Amino acid sequence: MILPIYLYGQQVLRKEAEEVPKDYPQLKELVANMFETMYHADGVGLAAPQVGLSLRLFVVDGNVMADDFPECKGFKRAMINPSIIKCSEDEILLEEGCLSLPGIHEKVSRPAKIRIKYMDENLVEHEEDIEGFSARIVQHEYEHLEGHIFIDNISAIRKQLNKGKLNNIIKGTTNCSYKTKAVGK
Repeated sequence: MILPIYLYGQQVLRKEAEEVPKDYPQLKELVANMFETMYHADGVGLAAPQVGLSLRLFVVDGNVMADDFPECKGFKRAMINPSIIKCSEDEILLEEGCLSLPGIHEKVSRPAKIRIKYMDENLVEHEEDIEGFSARIVQHEYEHLEGHIFIDNISAIRKQLNKGKLNNIIKGTTNCSYKTKAVGK
């Protein structure tokens, strides 16, 4: 089932998400719905707060990026109650976008490598080293669980330059090719 994607201005995007309990009802169905929603919106990642749920859960699939970033080939995961336990000191500056901020793309600096601990949709624990663009995707989605969005990482000048677009998103006047939920709608 395709879920509406919550847009910039929705309070759930600014709230620190809560742990997913091991007995969460229909967890596998939620994960499947999130993947379907992400694919329908042509995304490479989607966090539970982006579908209105304040839960520490996100899905990622970098396969579509594999031609430009070979480390993304086969990189498809559901990450439940993740915790980034280590970040490299070296960072890479690349452009990002977000399904909750349609039409906004900015360069963001992020650690090139991370180590993350999480459970998959079968509640099996994993600890994994991830690097390159795959690490960027995970860090972007992980920020959603902390109540942050990628524009929090750009300069005040860049934020000011995007103010009109952000206001349009809040007003619900931004056109999207996917199902959304804007503030007040």
